[in-house]
Amino acid sequence: MTISFSVFGLRTGLIEPGDDIIERILASAGEAEGIRDNDVIVIAESALATAEGRVIRLDDITPSEEALRYAERFDMDARVAEVVISESDEVIGGIPGFLLSLKDGTLLPNAGVDGSNAPYGTIIPLPLDPNASAYRIRKGIFEKTGKKVAVLIIDSRTHAMRLGVSGVTIGCSGMAAVGDCRGKKDLFGRELEVTRRAVGDCIASAAELLMGEADECIPVVLLRGLGIEIGEGEGIETIAPDECLFMGAVRRLDNRD
Repeated sequence: MTISFSVFGLRTGLIEPGDDIIERILASAGEAEGIRDNDVIVIAESALATAEGRVIRLDDITPSEEALRYAERFDMDARVAEVVISESDEVIGGIPGFLLSLKDGTLLPNAGVDGSNAPYGTIIPLPLDPNASAYRIRKGIFEKTGKKVAVLIIDSRTHAMRLGVSGVTIGCSGMAAVGDCRGKKDLFGRELEVTRRAVGDCIASAAELLMGEADECIPVVLLRGLGIEIGEGEGIETIAPDECLFMGAVRRLDNRD
């Protein structure tokens, strides 16, 4: 890692279903003087999902009995609950307005289904396969520019017992999303035994500062000078629920006699 890096917000204009996200990225990269080798391209999940045609009209949704029960219990639109159920691997619980879901090895509200920055009467689930999309975009940028970059697909998430949202990486291609610090020494020479660094999530949070959460219209951010090794790293390593401090503790308490 270097001791400084540059961050550029790319104003792509409003992304619509069917748009070529690669072309929009390249066209908006002028302020960063184009794409360079070793750049990290960070893309908001909602913009990518929109381009990939994942926008859902609520009027097209017929809620199931399960969705109706969740909607009544957690004071939410039954049509939204139906989409959340379909997008979830498992629904864990909820609070008013939100279901807590397990999806693709992560714990998140409403399985990532979001109505913000979506046209009225619609909601947008997460991209169908964020890792595959990141790989496709990375390869597409290389084919068009000859530049070797990494691509991250990111989302904004809440965290346990904290107010507000920060960035988290949900798709990765071209770099290691998690850095392994085990075996390194701390300031006093002690060997680190368990520490891993969520590099992708740190980058996502830096990008979120420029992207914003409202009408900024900056769905893509370019980071330059990070000193991260760019290569063939793919995907994001996750852990099983029973190995997670939060999920493991909750489930053990739920299962007590």
